[in-house]
Formats: sequence, C-alpha cells, structure tokens
Amino acid sequence: MGTLQDKLERLRRHNAEIRSADPALAEEGLDVLESLAPAVSDEEALAMESIVMRRERPVLAIKENVASLVFADPVDSQIWRERLERAKPKLERAIKAVGRIELKGSWIDWVGTGWLVHESILVTNRHVANEFAAQGGGGFTFKMGNDGPIGAGVDFLQEIDNPNTLVFKLVRPLYIEPSPGPDLAFFQIEMTAGDKKLAKPIKLAKRPAVTQNVAAIGYPAYDSRIPETDLMERIYGKVYNKKRLAPGGVTKVEAERLLHNCTTLGGNSGSVVIDLDSGEAVGLHNSGSFLTTNYAVRSDVVANRLAMVRAGRVRPETSPRPDPAGPAAAAQAQAGGNVLGSLTIPLTITVTTAGATGTVDLTVRPPAPAQLLPADGLVDEIEGEEGRVEDYRDRTGYRPDFLGVDVPLPKVEGAAGEILEFEVDGKTETELRYQHYSVVMNEPRRMCFFSAVNINGNLSKKSKRVGWKWDPRIPKSQQIMNECYGGPPRFSRGHMTRREDPAWGDDDAAAMRGNQDSMHVTNTTPQMQAFNSPIWLALEDYALEHAREDKMNISVFTGPYFTDADPTMYGVRIPLSFWKIIAFIHDETGQLTATGYEMNQEQSLVPEEEFVFGAFTSPQLGLATQVSIRSIEAKSGISFGNLAEADPLAIGEEGIESLAAPRTPILGLDQIRFA
Repeated sequence: MGTLQDKLERLRRHNAEIRSADPALAEEGLDVLESLAPAVSDEEALAMESIVMRRERPVLAIKENVASLVFADPVDSQIWRERLERAKPKLERAIKAVGRIELKGSWIDWVGTGWLVHESILVTNRHVANEFAAQGGGGFTFKMGNDGPIGAGVDFLQEIDNPNTLVFKLVRPLYIEPSPGPDLAFFQIEMTAGDKKLAKPIKLAKRPAVTQNVAAIGYPAYDSRIPETDLMERIYGKVYNKKRLAPGGVTKVEAERLLHNCTTLGGNSGSVVIDLDSGEAVGLHNSGSFLTTNYAVRSDVVANRLAMVRAGRVRPETSPRPDPAGPAAAAQAQAGGNVLGSLTIPLTITVTTAGATGTVDLTVRPPAPAQLLPADGLVDEIEGEEGRVEDYRDRTGYRPDFLGVDVPLPKVEGAAGEILEFEVDGKTETELRYQHYSVVMNEPRRMCFFSAVNINGNLSKKSKRVGWKWDPRIPKSQQIMNECYGGPPRFSRGHMTRREDPAWGDDDAAAMRGNQDSMHVTNTTPQMQAFNSPIWLALEDYALEHAREDKMNISVFTGPYFTDADPTMYGVRIPLSFWKIIAFIHDETGQLTATGYEMNQEQSLVPEEEFVFGAFTSPQLGLATQVSIRSIEAKSGISFGNLAEADPLAIGEEGIESLAAPRTPILGLDQIRFA
C-alpha cells in the first residue's frame, strides 16, 4: 500500500480520465505525454505524470478577492488561463461570498468552508456544522464550549499573504439536515461587520449538468491521510488553510449529488463548486478522495432545502429525508402533492396528499441497516501460498534481548482467554515466530493482538515483494485472506509489522526471509486504502535516526484496538484504531526509550464524508498522535512491561504516572518527544 507503483498507477488513471473527458486539455498536453516513453523509470514517470496532473488540475491562490493566475509549474495550461480569464468577473463575485468558518470557545480554531446562498444565510456541510452546532429540544443551537456556547463567525479574507480579516458573526443555526439526507446545513449570518456589508449571495443553478468548466473555491487543509504527500505539497506549495481556487469538471450528475474532479483536501468541506460559464453554483462540495473523485450536493437540492427553511417548513421534528418511494413518490409530489412532514419512531412515515382526490398515501421507511454490506462485483480474491509447518522451525521470532536490555514480548492480559493456541511438535504455543518478528493472534477476531519486530537499520536490505501467504501452523479458518479485502470501497491488507522492517540480515537470504515472512496474513488487519499516512509509516525510520549510532537497533510493537464499537463490514469486524510502540537505546542518554502512538480510521470508513480541518487533532482523522504507553495498555489490555517506565510521557507534572498524558498530534516528525 502506498508503493511507488501504486501511486504511479493511481495518478495515471486520474490523468487519463481527465484527458478522456476534456479533449482540449488532452491535445494541449501531448508534448508532456510524448515524453513518457515506455523505457522511462517509475520515478521519472511519476514526476512527469505529476506535472501533467498539476497542469490539468491546478490550484491557484486568491489574493484581494481575485484568483491569481500564477501556476505552480513553468509549463502551465494556456487553456485554463483563458477559461479563467473569461470567467474573471463571475469568479470575483463568487470569491467574495466564500469564507472560512471560525470558532471561539472551542478546542479548534476553524472547521471548514461556507458561502452565502442568501442575503443573510450561509450554507455549509452537515458534518462541518456538527462540530459546533446541534439539534436542541425546540430547534438548533450552538454546542457548549470551554466557557459557554461556542461562538462562530465567517472570515471572508483568509487569503495567502493577506493579514486583514473580514469576519461576520453566525447568529444561529437555522437547519442541519439529518443523516442520511444531503450533507448540508444553513446558518443565519449577521448582515454587517462594522461598516462592512456582506457580499452578494451566489446564485444556485436550477439544473446542474456535466461540464469541463467549473471551479471549487474553499480552504484546503493539510491532509495526513493522503499517500501522495510529495505531490500534495508541490500542488499547494506547503501553504494550507487559505482561500484557493481549483478548476476542474463535473463528471457525473446523480439524483442528489454530483461528482467533480477539482483538486480538494480536507477543509474544502463546504466549498462552492462554480460553473465558470454562468457564474452560478452547481454544487456544495462535501467529500472527496485525492486523485479519485469528489462529491457535492446538487445546487437544486440546496435550493429546495433553502426554500423550505425560508418558508418555515423545516423543523427538527419534521426534517426532510431522501424519498424511499423513489420516482413514483417524486412524480406524485410534482402532480400536486405536498410533503407534510416526517415522524421518526424509529420508522419514518411520510404523509403525502394526493392533490384534488383528497386521498392520503402512507409510505413506511424501515431503519437503515446496522452494517455496511459488500458491493456487488467487487472481488479481489487471492489464493495465497502455504508452506509446511517444518519450514518455520528455524524461525526465532522476536528477541527480548535485542536492544541489549530485556524488553519482553508484550503480554495479553485483558482478553487472555481470546489468545489463539496451536500445537507444534506436540507443544501448545501462542507465539507465531517469523524471521525477526512474532505475532500473537486473537482467536475470535482472526487478527493479531500485536506484531513485535526487531529492526537492525545497519543491515537492512531491499527485497522484492512477494505474494500473500497462509500460516500452516494455524487453521485457515483463523486467518483472513479475502472476505473484506479488495479494491475500494473494500479494505487493503494493512501490515502491522512493515514489510521492510524484518528484511535485514548478514546476507541477502536472511533479509529475503524477513521480507517474505512479513507477507503472512496473520500480520495484517483491514485498513482503508489511504489509511497509512506518511508520518505513521516513517515512525520507525525516524526512531532509527535517534537510536544508538553504533547499533541502529529498535524494536517495534504494533496492533489494533479491539472494541465493542468496531463495525462489521463484509462479514469481518473492522478495528477503528491502531497503536504502535517503538523502543530503542537513545543515542544521547544511552538509556532505554519507548514512545507510543495511535492512529484512527473511523472517519475514513465513511468515504462520503470528508474530514474538517477543525477536527485535525481528533483521534478520528487518520492523523498519528503521540500518546502515553500507559494509555495504550489501559485501552488494549496488553502489558508492555518496563516500556511504560521508559516513556517520556509517563510522568506528569507532579511526578505521577498519568494515563492522560498529553496527546500530541504529529504534523511533523520533529514534534515527537523522545526525552
């Protein structure tokens, strides 16, 4: 996952789809495409495809409410320059109406994008609004913050190199669409800020259509979940959280949403998607996957909800929801029927009048299913290799004395009865020993409690990836080879011990054994396709730099948290979060040092909903977080022996070991505390 070849293929698909939909851009880019000769290396091909992507889907700065037509690459797109120049008057009006939602009295500073849809009404996403507003007993209210209700405003001048601000207060939440309806919410906004008046609202298109001439305007934030970090940083110039314009196209229009391929990141939630020909909004951006596709609520759906809000026909207890009866019910409504309201008990009953006949139609909607089901046709079956039990007799597994001090194998205590036991040569075992690492399995979950590896950085060797393997020492029924795994939206086989970590030794054969052994499915758990952030993957490498220079040895322990809240998907219970502990002898102190980390994929399990920047430090955002080892022990039910005492986060201000030691989101590796 996240290999050079993976990134290259993903980027190639993305670029090919854009070219097939936009012949003008395709013809303009022929010179770059011709340079991608078959003999070119993967590294060179990736660099060239990146240039193609940045030219076809650029991201531009906005300064003084004007899109700056300065492209990131010397070979920019003349076609986009001309399209944006023609749309300049329409864009300037729209740009002024888009702002960044700021919070006061909250643990976060800002949460996403919003834009004026009426003279006194701002629209954004439900999942943005849920960060600071909620449904109360008789309406919608702001949530409680540090010192009372959270205060919210919108700054329309959060631009690159612009120190000025233009903040208008959000007076009250008017409406938050309940799930599973369209991802939208409306807020009343004050009309003036001092002597400054609100910009004019953006007109909503009546019927959005497929087009190659749109742009998203919003506030992209650094997204730690994206595997292509280098490409992301080249596109955005390592400048985030400021107003940007990203041109692109609408690729598909569905019943309540449209798909577009403008370049977006987290923080773009709530962005407007503007038709460059008309200047009208065609969609409210609400989610996306980098280099794949983006989703937006259709403008006519936004207009429908806005009309209901302004007419007072939408209240918390009578919230509109997607029509379960489909086209028939829609046709009936168009013929003269009026939706009177909904009642959830927990079934939802929609009452519709039938116009002149005076009859009443009752449609009963069952509750949504409790778990996600596999999509038809998404199969990525792997047969898997299987060796012989005797092939593993020479595997010594994890070595407790590897660092020169005793660091015992972790001990499962909280769920000891769930440890998988197996027999080898007449002996009952619980530790699956491989080359340089060991695994202890959870029997009911069919995944590992943890994987523990010794890494010698001085003897590390690159080895070719091999196929996935069954472990013959335990039944196949206790291992997951397929079921939940496959192409999106299914899961990747996420390594617990990285493939590179045990691939070391005095000779190539030893390193190859470590590489091959890492490919056992006992060493995997289901992870979203883009779950592993670069920082999570780089933790071992960074720790090696701080290990004793003459040894360069570290030991790493990784595993999932198993909880009752883990959802069942594709017949498998999916861990929502993971932990990692790294132990080594510090190069400066000469003492045993151990640090703990967490990462969570919960929000990634809902691909239709993009994370908001304000929740950046939340454990639900796929961002690596440094935590105390004591807290990992408490949550996992696994004891790590003397490692908790070697943790720099273990001692509180009063010298007392703390489970609530600081949770530090890692935006850069230099933030990690090793002392």
